[in-house]
Amino acid sequence: MKVDLKKIRHVLGAPERFIPLSFLIAIIVGTILLMLPFATVKGESTSVLTALFTATTSVCVTGLVVVDTYAHWSTFGQLVILLLIQMGGLGVVTVGSIFLLIGKKKFTLGERKLLGDALNVNNNRGLLGFLVRIFKGTFLVEGIGTILYATRLVPKYGFVKGLWISLFQAVSAFCNAGMDIAGPNSMMDFRDSSFLMSITMILIVLGGLGFVVWFDIIDGIRKGISNRLRPLVIVNHWSEHTKLVLLVTAILITAGTFGIMIAEYNNPGTIGNMSFKDKFLNSIFQSVTFRTAGFSSVPQQNLTESSCVMGYVLMFIGGSPIGTAGGIKTVTAFLLFMNAYSYVNGKKETVIFNRSVSTELMRKVAAIITVSGTVVFLMTMVLMAGEGIKLTDACYEIVSALGTVGLSRGITPTLGTAGRIIVITSMYFGRIGPVSMACFFVSDTTLQNKISHSKGMFYVG
Repeated sequence: MKVDLKKIRHVLGAPERFIPLSFLIAIIVGTILLMLPFATVKGESTSVLTALFTATTSVCVTGLVVVDTYAHWSTFGQLVILLLIQMGGLGVVTVGSIFLLIGKKKFTLGERKLLGDALNVNNNRGLLGFLVRIFKGTFLVEGIGTILYATRLVPKYGFVKGLWISLFQAVSAFCNAGMDIAGPNSMMDFRDSSFLMSITMILIVLGGLGFVVWFDIIDGIRKGISNRLRPLVIVNHWSEHTKLVLLVTAILITAGTFGIMIAEYNNPGTIGNMSFKDKFLNSIFQSVTFRTAGFSSVPQQNLTESSCVMGYVLMFIGGSPIGTAGGIKTVTAFLLFMNAYSYVNGKKETVIFNRSVSTELMRKVAAIITVSGTVVFLMTMVLMAGEGIKLTDACYEIVSALGTVGLSRGITPTLGTAGRIIVITSMYFGRIGPVSMACFFVSDTTLQNKISHSKGMFYVG
């Protein structure tokens, strides 16, 4: 049988296939590196499944762990994890592209298209400049975060260890990974520190807003200052995407904060015994970390059922497009709501900030939510059946994995082989997107789209 290598390269080179493969390759390389003897501390050993789980949670910036990051892995192992987090947060294709750019390699039209798909940007004009701005902005924010963390952690842990913990924490927070090397309690040891909690929340939110929003705000402020515009005029000049992301982010954080505070106010297992100030601080932190960050300042297994339900929603939605966060994204969730609102009110178009939403975009929204919801349902059922876990914990684990959040109700380290494979698969689906994974197995649709069918008569509702 003759093998058509050209056709194979064409198929695997397609963005919907190459991007999932790039993450898979990074996971495999990370697994191999973490299995090296010097990747673990003396007296510890790492199985293939543990290395695979850790590499996946790092590349997929999830944060679920089966072994303590601070205790199991050596400095080399932690460095590998940190690099995988950075690569996963920015995107494997994005990181590879910047190295090609540094090497002065010219980008072909196909490579620009691939990079545009990886960044979820439709316009290829100025794409390389946008790429450079992403890296400059990322390292600047992570550098400032490291310095701010170091002011508190260096006196506590010493210069070298404190600086290393600060760098790891800053990268992990900005990339919404939720992993840390300070100890076994995540942010619980610092839950009364407004400074450290605030720095962590700011990094999480900045990473979750998306780079397009960053640059639109910065460019708008620069133009506004140079033209002496009023603040309200500057805001009006921001794109409808930026205004929508900021609006939805503010609504979700605020609603989550007050919802959690009400549900947990008298719960001694979480914030019940704290002062009012600390109750509010930890409630807003929980609301922010639900949005794909994975750090915890209170034991997740002690949360009330009400908080868990709010967590399902916030973790499923996640952050915003073209950023480091996971989930179906804020804009996707809002467009679905507005589409229903428009239909109920008899409007022919879905309009946001006086701009209509295309039918094609609404089809994409429906596909993302339908496929993601189906994966959550199936994976939850399989995890419950395979591990004998109750619904609340199983759903929490799967939504957290698929949303690349990293929060767990304490069941991750107790999972058996089948359970770990289920969570690994969920994390991978969550990072590349269930729709992207579905497209991976779909054949060429060019011929299918050339065929038109007569309209059928169907009834809904």
